[in-house]
Amino acid sequence: EIVEGVAALNKCTVKIDFEDGYPVTFNHADETEFATKVAQEIVGVDKVMTDVPPVMGAEDFSYMLEARPGAFICIGNGPTAGLHHPEYDFNDKAIPYGVSYWVRLAETALAA
Repeated sequence: EIVEGVAALNKCTVKIDFEDGYPVTFNHADETEFATKVAQEIVGVDKVMTDVPPVMGAEDFSYMLEARPGAFICIGNGPTAGLHHPEYDFNDKAIPYGVSYWVRLAETALAA
């Protein structure tokens, strides 16, 4: 009603198309705990942030989390602009940490 009213006041028409976006990216508790423990083994408990506030961003990984239990994690790489910002500069020094994390995650999961 509000949109139609504003359109009428401006002598124009409006059409609203509503599309569903990505589903919520919701981490599963057991998988999140597992991912957290592995990260803590790699870099130490004090360097793993577990109290990260929720964000409203969209992520296609949410479809995977609907199909299978899992956890969406982020690996920090120091102060820089946001991920999709033109000034974003990936810190290559983070690569060994990321590789170590994913290898240890796979080794630990396969050993269980």
